[in-house]
Amino acid sequence: MSKRAIVVLAEGFEEIEAVTPIDVLRRAGIEVTVAGISGTTVRGAHGVNFGCDATLASVHFVPDVIVLPGGLPGAENLGASAMVRDRVLEVRDAGGLCAAICAAPAFTLAPYGLLDDRRATCYPGFEHHFGPRTQASDERVVVDGRIVTSRGPGTALEFSLAIVDLLVGAEAARGLEQGMLAKGG
Repeated sequence: MSKRAIVVLAEGFEEIEAVTPIDVLRRAGIEVTVAGISGTTVRGAHGVNFGCDATLASVHFVPDVIVLPGGLPGAENLGASAMVRDRVLEVRDAGGLCAAICAAPAFTLAPYGLLDDRRATCYPGFEHHFGPRTQASDERVVVDGRIVTSRGPGTALEFSLAIVDLLVGAEAARGLEQGMLAKGG
């Protein structure tokens, strides 16, 4: 059975941090549903309008991973949504992966308590949103248990490959990395 992902878009999301996971996860054979929290067309932080597959409210399955792109005000909009919080906690409770990049770890996973007693990273300067029980890291991608966090637009490919590694396996992630010339190969 194919793995499933939901990439959640909120107004003002960072486009690279959404498109890269969508593309990489689909290349890995993961079924990706792009879900907007406010509708099926969502405007990114740099004015790019994206068509979504569905609204988050209309998605009625628990995915293997939920992906939360950052960007401002996108990450703040994700964090302000009770629906996003409920879906993230549902995925966590089902044993799925919760993945957030850029400002999203600080505005979503940290307030939901998912970063307590874990290592995590985020866009530089947003670490102050982490609670005292979170060990902030300056690594580009941090995997701690079923939580994946990453720094920002320039780390989106590494972030996406880390998700593939966890869901599909290291061989699939290495194959994609080589095929996309991700390490200069």
